[in-house]
Amino acid sequence: MKKYRMIIEKTDTGFSAYSMDFPVFTTGDSMNEVLDNSVEALNLYFEEINQIIKPEQIKLEIDFQQFFQYYNVINAKVLAEKIGMNPTLLSQYVSGKKRPSEAQSQKILSGINRIGKELSELKLTFN
Repeated sequence: MKKYRMIIEKTDTGFSAYSMDFPVFTTGDSMNEVLDNSVEALNLYFEEINQIIKPEQIKLEIDFQQFFQYYNVINAKVLAEKIGMNPTLLSQYVSGKKRPSEAQSQKILSGINRIGKELSELKLTFN
C-alpha cells in the first residue's frame, strides 16, 4: 500500500500540513483533525484519476523539536533514561542545539513507540 507523506507544523492556531510530493496543503486544530483534513485534501487532488486515499495511507511527520513541544507530557530526561540515551544529549536534541543522526532518531522513535505500546495495553484498576 502506497504511503503519502504529510509534514506537520505546529502553528499559533493549531497545525498545518503539506505534502513534499504533491501540491496539497491543509490545516487543523488537532493532530486528528489535520489527519482527517489531509485525507480529504489528497482525495480532492486525486479526484480526477479516481484514486481514493485512506487514513492508514497517510504518514504524518513532525519536526523533532515541535514533537516535544506538542507532547510536553513526555519528559525528555526520563525518556532518555528509559531508552538508554544520555539525558543531556537528548535535551540538546529537544532544544535544537544539536541534530540527531538517523540512527539516534530511530532509537528515540522506537523508544517512544515502545512506551506508546505499553500505555495502549495498560489497564487501570481502581481499588
